[in-house]
Amino acid sequence: MNAPFRPADAGQAALPYQSGFGNGFESEALPGALPIGRNSPQRCAYGLYAEQLSGSPFTAPRASNQRSWLYRIRPSVRHLGRFTKADAGFWRTAPCVEVDLPIQPLRWSPVAVPADELTVIEGMHTVTTAGDADARTGMAAHIYLANRGMPDDVFYNADGEMLFVPQQGALRFRTEFGVIEAGPGEIVVIPRGVKFAADPLGGTARGYVCENYGGHLTLPDRGPIGANCLANPRDFKTPVAAYEDRTEPCRLTVKWGGALWVTNLDHSPLDVVAWHGNYAPYKYDLRNFSPVGPLLFDHADPSIFTTLTAPTGTPGTANVDFVIFPDRWMVAENTFRPPWYHMNIMSEFMGLIYGAYDAKPQGFLPGGFSLHNCMLPHGPDTEAFEAASTAQLGPRKLEGTMAFMFETFLPQRVTAWAAGLAELQKDYVDFWRGLERRLEGKEGPGSALDPLGP
Repeated sequence: MNAPFRPADAGQAALPYQSGFGNGFESEALPGALPIGRNSPQRCAYGLYAEQLSGSPFTAPRASNQRSWLYRIRPSVRHLGRFTKADAGFWRTAPCVEVDLPIQPLRWSPVAVPADELTVIEGMHTVTTAGDADARTGMAAHIYLANRGMPDDVFYNADGEMLFVPQQGALRFRTEFGVIEAGPGEIVVIPRGVKFAADPLGGTARGYVCENYGGHLTLPDRGPIGANCLANPRDFKTPVAAYEDRTEPCRLTVKWGGALWVTNLDHSPLDVVAWHGNYAPYKYDLRNFSPVGPLLFDHADPSIFTTLTAPTGTPGTANVDFVIFPDRWMVAENTFRPPWYHMNIMSEFMGLIYGAYDAKPQGFLPGGFSLHNCMLPHGPDTEAFEAASTAQLGPRKLEGTMAFMFETFLPQRVTAWAAGLAELQKDYVDFWRGLERRLEGKEGPGSALDPLGP
């Protein structure tokens, strides 16, 4: 099991952060660098350039309008150059249909970090895609395998925002807005268009990424749950301003239109000295999630574990839901406690950060992942069913576990890379073979289709 990450694990002092979700933040790395009472003065302090970064259309309603003002050493137009198309490696973008696998649940064992030196961007491997990035709908599920930092490389994604879920090893994100550190048990969201570099703090790093092509991730409505619990806004952390004023060679890579484009610069583009606004990267410790659940009987819908959601125009239908399964108490009486058998309109990409998942105690390992696609049945394996059906029920705490899902209303297509992995468990569909015929009180198979009975 991966131990929960704390800054001391990497020998780092705890970084300062600003607290809250979607707030109008402000931060300056030099005193007086942030204009007061206006966004674009005739001359900015220190001679800086004022630049707006918009994450939504200018005319979006105020509640959903996202933008930040950046005060930087060079404007972003100076971070452009003559771009050349780069090899995207194993990174794929929807729509992407490379293989035609039989329809069935799929599961993979963990993929090891290779010996070849790879940055987080070079080590991005797409498992599934859904929707159409150009139409700004859908998502992709990736794993990253990294063992090299990005001291002279910077990246930004124009196709979607990126939700990082570290599973092995911590990452240090150097962004235009400041520095974020996160390890197993935490997540980091980098909005579309925000420049960053990611460095493994312990030599190697492995984790999951949801590339969200649609609307921004936000906190789900709580409905009758009320004002508290689930992911509370105060637990989200946004960095404070920090900048690089370096004139060494730097390579900028941009993901745009499903391709990677590269240009060489003579300076670092992470040069924002001050900023204010509500469009910025952030982190969240998943162990701060306050779960709710059934207190008497039955198993509640797993949607009660939704941490972040990217809605569509259809109420209650998500382009992406990020759902977690953390430590929690199980207390329901006369109840089958693991997730029930079901067929779902949503498609579920699942990963395990640490511990064990109660519905799949065998074969689902930390660092592994599975796909249960739209309208394909799934549920507990034979061992989990037998154990849950015969257990002596009483209050029980699930501890030391953290699983998650990237869930979308669109079907997820498996890439050729994922389909060809030796880690693809060919016998996964057989995990349910041991579920025997059950019709107690009847001797053998028969038919009772007549509603009036025999």
